Amino acid sequence: MYVVALAGSPSPTSRSLKLAEQAKALLAEQQIDTLLVSIYDFPAEDLLYARFDSPAIKNLRSLVANAAGVVIATPIYKAAYSGALKALLDLLPEDALANKPTLPLASGGTPAHLLALDYALKPVLTTLKARDIQQGVFAIDKHIGSDDDGAIRLEPELDERLRAAVSRFAASLKALHPSRPLAHELRNRLVAGAISL
Repeated sequence: MYVVALAGSPSPTSRSLKLAEQAKALLAEQQIDTLLVSIYDFPAEDLLYARFDSPAIKNLRSLVANAAGVVIATPIYKAAYSGALKALLDLLPEDALANKPTLPLASGGTPAHLLALDYALKPVLTTLKARDIQQGVFAIDKHIGSDDDGAIRLEPELDERLRAAVSRFAASLKALHPSRPLAHELRNRLVAGAISL
């Protein structure tokens, strides 16, 4: 079993990407592998022109189809998730999130964007047939940073909320897949060449 984390920020220094990276690290502590996929992994033309037949998009659909769960990370702009993320989600099948616990993560400049998770992102996830949408985590940008060595640093309260959310997410995954191994499957499939990005 593995999890796919989709990072939908158009910025390479995105704080929402750091949230996804931290969630990946926390899942690893629970012996759950995560494949972090960014919109930068796709040619812009594939997203802009909705090229469903693009090899990169076909591979993403395969990765998501075989994932046990999905993490969605996005910045919030003008009370909505990023347009780049929407372009990527539009290329997934209509039932892409069926039977998959889904954990939304978002960052924004002020607490005024807090409700964007519920009123903007969750309806899209529901359209993709997500039924087990976990309680998401919204972070104010200034509460996410990096140490001098590049390690991700979260404010203590945010760190606590993210840890709790990831723990609930992991529990949902384990409840759905109690007898399946939780670690190393993704790595083994990558080494065997069964999946690629």
